[in-house]
Amino acid sequence: MTKNFLKFLFALILTATSCLFLSGCTPKSNTSTTIKEKPLPKGGEEINSKLKMKNEKLRNILFVIAPVGFQEIEYQTPRTFLENTGYTITVASKGVQTAQASSGKVVNADQQLDEVKIDDFMAVVFVGGPGTTVYFNDQTALALAKEAFQKNKVIGAICIAPSILANAGILKDKKATSFPSEEANLKSKGAIFTGDSVTVDGKIITANGPSSADEFGQKIVEVLEKY
Repeated sequence: MTKNFLKFLFALILTATSCLFLSGCTPKSNTSTTIKEKPLPKGGEEINSKLKMKNEKLRNILFVIAPVGFQEIEYQTPRTFLENTGYTITVASKGVQTAQASSGKVVNADQQLDEVKIDDFMAVVFVGGPGTTVYFNDQTALALAKEAFQKNKVIGAICIAPSILANAGILKDKKATSFPSEEANLKSKGAIFTGDSVTVDGKIITANGPSSADEFGQKIVEVLEKY
């Protein structure tokens, strides 16, 4: 072999050996690489927290009961149906921390009626009973019913409570039912009175009294799940 050829061969071997130690020439390892989960972007935790709060609000139902003389069965039965379906109940009343049913049962009021923000709820249920007449001409109660209707919330009323909806002007041309004593008032406000135990017209559910409390609760759940 010539001297020049030997020099060329030596240089080639040296170059190949050096390449093995360079990162660009190192063979890829077969060992799998664990990909670390990317952290939330700045403000991500706050966004997730707000979304969680929003979802919780969407499962929250407002029950409006009289400070004295609400009907226990009309309150407890639909509440049980809703809670068993995963909804959370908030109770509002007027001027009291604890409301008393006509049966003597005492229920804590979570909010005062004039503190309620309807945007925090997906539905409002007006409970009947003799004491409910306190809301027939109560401007806060009527405004609450009207706002719930305007914001397309689910609205329930049982026994004499449909008169709250009628007086708020939201039963005009709507099918509805109630306790017999309120039939004339509902008709005078433009409601299409059915006389049925429970009547559903869109997102408005009305019922005629405690004997219909089971069906009333079921229909509220059905309407909530539908919309």
